Amino acid sequence: MALIAFHLESNSGVPYYVQLVQQVRQALLFGLLKSGDQLPTVKEVVAQVALNPNTVLRAYRDLEHEGLVASRPGLGTFVAQKVPPAVAQSSYRSLRSELERWIVKAHEAGLDDDTLAALVAHVLHANAEEVVA
Repeated sequence: MALIAFHLESNSGVPYYVQLVQQVRQALLFGLLKSGDQLPTVKEVVAQVALNPNTVLRAYRDLEHEGLVASRPGLGTFVAQKVPPAVAQSSYRSLRSELERWIVKAHEAGLDDDTLAALVAHVLHANAEEVVA
């Protein structure tokens, strides 16, 4: 069983290879992938999300260039030994639970996913400006 299951958003406007890279980064951040874990093979990803193999290879090359994964010829692609520290599982679970409750409340208030994403981006941007100011 793979440690990460990729999914693609065809309407997001984000290139597929970038979506794959982002999902690996998120899996590392949230502790779903750890040093030494093997990523799915290119063939497995192609079968899972119906992509051109070159798209998957590009994503894996970008991850390797960032130092997040290492390719081992004949063996596969593995999470690098030195990766950024993950969010503590207890914090992740707690924050995710709060976020899920917030999303339900927002949906009940009539907000759709695009509006939620815009709201989060706006708040993050506004907070960043306050920190700089």
